[in-house]
Amino acid sequence: MAAPNIINSTSVLGKRAYTLLSTSTANVIINGETSGNLVKVSELTITNVTASAIFTNVAVGRGSSIYFMAGTLQVPANSVMVLVSRDNAFYMEEGDYLQGNISSNSSGYMAVSYEVTS
Repeated sequence: MAAPNIINSTSVLGKRAYTLLSTSTANVIINGETSGNLVKVSELTITNVTASAIFTNVAVGRGSSIYFMAGTLQVPANSVMVLVSRDNAFYMEEGDYLQGNISSNSSGYMAVSYEVTS
């Protein structure tokens, strides 16, 4: 697991991931252990598409350790919660993964804007 040197990068690709969350924790972005890439997450939102409040968990994993960015965070009915914006973007090193779940199946989406630097 390494942190690639940004100065010596050969490409930066902008990407966007959309995931319908469920009660089972799912990986949304995976930066492989030998990818040679650095992933910068610049925006992460959770959208509640129901008439009731929902709860979400969002975490970054590194090896067998999980680091919660949001633990049982309430998202009000029919609203969008911004967890990450350009003001508080973060990097994922090789081997890191971003995952999430929600309290009620098919009630919320996660949208993530990110850059892959290699």
